Amino acid sequence: MTDALSIARDLIRCPSVTPADAGALGVLEKALNAAGFTCHRVTFSEPGTADVDNLFARIGTDGPHITFAGHTDVVPPGDESAWSVGAFSGEVKDGFLHGRGAVDMKGGIACSVAAVLEHLAANDGKPRSDGKGSISFLITGDEEDVSINGTIKLLQWAAERGEKFDHCVLGEPSNVETLGDTIKVGRRGSQSGTLYVDGVQGHVAYPHRAANPVPDIARLIVAISDEPLDHGSAQFQASNLEFTSVDVGNTANNVIPGQARAKFNIRYNDNHTQASLRELVEMRLTKACGNRIRARIVWEPSNSNVFVTKPGPFTDLAVSAIEEVTGRKPELSTSGGTSDARFISSYCPVIEFGLVGQTMHQIDERVPVRDLERLTKVYRGILARYFG
Repeated sequence: MTDALSIARDLIRCPSVTPADAGALGVLEKALNAAGFTCHRVTFSEPGTADVDNLFARIGTDGPHITFAGHTDVVPPGDESAWSVGAFSGEVKDGFLHGRGAVDMKGGIACSVAAVLEHLAANDGKPRSDGKGSISFLITGDEEDVSINGTIKLLQWAAERGEKFDHCVLGEPSNVETLGDTIKVGRRGSQSGTLYVDGVQGHVAYPHRAANPVPDIARLIVAISDEPLDHGSAQFQASNLEFTSVDVGNTANNVIPGQARAKFNIRYNDNHTQASLRELVEMRLTKACGNRIRARIVWEPSNSNVFVTKPGPFTDLAVSAIEEVTGRKPELSTSGGTSDARFISSYCPVIEFGLVGQTMHQIDERVPVRDLERLTKVYRGILARYFG
């Protein structure tokens, strides 16, 4: 079966909890092979991480070249006894398809595959009736985890083979309340770090013989995070720095600790690069420490850079297709967390448009069957306009 519901059910029935594949890529490979795609299964490795299987499939040899991207790995189902149906059953109940990944994002992948197969069938098995153009799929299996052996390496592998992408649609659940309300055209960058403040351990009864880092780290947290990093930009909301934990590792109530540490994360917009952002925070720390407090920041490696696909013909094309099917003109948004689009943006313009994300990662994750049908029509509309 090549309709979106059938493909989505087959995918959900593969318990592909990241980084396991559990047969999910095989479901797609079988359908795409039958349609004339050349498929490649590529496994990537990295010391200290699990091997991850990926799929690249392409039909056509010249441009324009549009690729659909996504991930078949899912988060764990949690307490499966709490689900009203089996987490990996792919059951349809009361008009909803249930199962882990129904929304994030096996449902979106199923719609893109179904749309492409319908488009090819209407064009004698070709992306365009005159034989020109290419369609491909970039499907990974580690987006829900560390994102090391998936899209970032699959793109590098493809580039080394001479693959060039003109545009990409990533089927992440971009919509907030209803299908058609939001296209993600960018994402803020993400940078984490740990603030360390050194003191001198001692007995609480003799504080003059110690240096307590706890009051100092409290002052530094305020100094670093109180002032806004910026006030937003043309396409992004303001950057924000959030402290997420404070710890001294002290189990005794009569000991002044020797060190305090606090973890934080920054979601930053296109007013900054990773380097300029780190410099700004370090300057605030130096100023707040003065000549008395001994503190430092240890920055974590980050592959989450800020990116944006600016409005233009490609976004206009997508908006038109969405509006035709849903009757809504979507907002072009850069809100939310990170996605694999941050890697794709280095190779071609990318937009994210998928299902409604309200139940993703939840017990009883589910999607209306009608939304699967409508998203397939949206993708068909995008393809028709792209190759029209």
